[in-house]
Amino acid sequence: MVELEEPISLHASAKAVVPAEDPAKDPESPTTASSQQQVDAPQVSEDAPPTRSNLRLYTILAALSVGFTLTLTLELFIAALDQTIVATAVPTITAELHDATGYTWIAGAYLLASAATGPIWVKSSDIWGRKPAILLSILIFAAASAITASAQNIAALLAGRTIQGAAAGGVLQLVGITISDICSIRHRALYLSSLGLVWVLAGTTGPVIGGALTEHVSWRWCFWINLPVCGSAFLVIAFFLDVHNPRTKLRDGLSAIDWLGTASILAGTVLFLVGLDFGGATYPWNSAPVISFIIIGAATIGFFLYNEKRLARFPLMYLDVFKGWPNNAIVITAFTHSITSFGAEYYLPLYFQSVKQASPTQSGVMLLPFIITTAFVDIVSGILIHKIGRYRELIWAGAVFMTLGSGLCISFWVDTELGKLIGFQIILGFGVSLLFQTPSLALQNSVSQADTATATSTLSFIRALGTSISTVIGGAVFQNSMNSQGPKLAASGLNQTELDALTGYEAAANVHIVQQLNDARQRLVVEEAFASSIRNMFIVYTSIAAVGVVASVFIKQRYMSKEHTETKTGIQNMTEQKKR
Repeated sequence: MVELEEPISLHASAKAVVPAEDPAKDPESPTTASSQQQVDAPQVSEDAPPTRSNLRLYTILAALSVGFTLTLTLELFIAALDQTIVATAVPTITAELHDATGYTWIAGAYLLASAATGPIWVKSSDIWGRKPAILLSILIFAAASAITASAQNIAALLAGRTIQGAAAGGVLQLVGITISDICSIRHRALYLSSLGLVWVLAGTTGPVIGGALTEHVSWRWCFWINLPVCGSAFLVIAFFLDVHNPRTKLRDGLSAIDWLGTASILAGTVLFLVGLDFGGATYPWNSAPVISFIIIGAATIGFFLYNEKRLARFPLMYLDVFKGWPNNAIVITAFTHSITSFGAEYYLPLYFQSVKQASPTQSGVMLLPFIITTAFVDIVSGILIHKIGRYRELIWAGAVFMTLGSGLCISFWVDTELGKLIGFQIILGFGVSLLFQTPSLALQNSVSQADTATATSTLSFIRALGTSISTVIGGAVFQNSMNSQGPKLAASGLNQTELDALTGYEAAANVHIVQQLNDARQRLVVEEAFASSIRNMFIVYTSIAAVGVVASVFIKQRYMSKEHTETKTGIQNMTEQKKR
């Protein structure tokens, strides 16, 4: 017997009904009294925005989900692209700027800032509207791209990447939330899968574009290419994106922001992740700096949660959304997916370049089996959910295959043949793709429409935090593993300069040393050191993925309705929801 539950509601539902199909014509509509009430209840309010024609609705959706036109998706694409484009360029960047300590943080700073600022952007869009928030994030992203592209040292580069990430936190979250504002949960699956395709395209082209630009032009063009895209997307969104605009005054909006929550979430996430990054590499795990960063960061995050629950007038996160084990299971599954999937996408190119001696461009091409599989399965899963109205079984399959694929990558070694490299990436990509959109749909389907943006924002924050943690965990495991290889490398006869270049932070930025070794025995020892360190990373990632398998068992299937009420933004609407 299939278990179907109606979504819980923490606030009153949003207004402005968007016409839906006649439930009597939908063979999958529930026939219980409660579900019939759900279909009949929504009424059009007098202050609702005008009902859109199907043509107008599809035009807006095109601005959100078609990845090949000059629309908002271009900005989503470029924001997603900047997460992966540096994967193949990082060794060259750190070598040119003569600072290998930035290897992890060139990506980590972007991801960390994106994670920390996402909820802030979403709450700002609740206050001032989605469109102004998206346009502002594009302007900041473009300016930060120029800073990063022109950086002459690692400090300037990381500053630019941090600002880029802060702006990307708005783009990456607001696109999906805008779709959730105007689409029913059943139709949302189809359009969100289109956004999943954008992520896949970014993952596919990112390493290849980054490798090609780095190898044949300059790594700086990995960031200059953002500017024309940002300009085009800004103009199209400004003229064509039609969503509710509350016209909130600046002063009123600033007074509604949860400033204490904003400061605590920024400080807590930065301190905690910096502590993890320093541990075992820059400082010993039991050193005062590492312990201080981790403890103070965790305590600050704890204070943030208390502030959201007890103190904030308009919290960045409504923690009541996550009452109940089924919703927590969704969060855990999504968190483990973010850690595992990004770890594979970010560190597999390191394996290809260090162990298989691939060029930056070649390493991007060698990652295509993983990415192409992800693209195909993501599209199919979105169509399937749209047709059958079920997501739980896809989540189960995704968690299992992701764990299996990650576990198979543990076997990657110096002499691993091409067939295994391709086949194991396909298995991993199949599992990863099934978990891109399904946890978000499951969570949105368990809350009211009024809570959808907040729930999505919180889940996206947790996902982004998982992505940030992924690079830090992977980097820490890799660096510590390379340090443990020191005696073996020294015994092979490498000189002190070469040994220093293959230690800790330095190793990932010096993969070119392997090709420069004339002694075949020394080259094999170094390749095995890299392979062993990357193997240890996948052991950790597989263990984390297995936690997601266990959590996914507790996710519940709920009825996916085609009925929808459009979300309204603004302080007045936020105040009304809080009173209820």
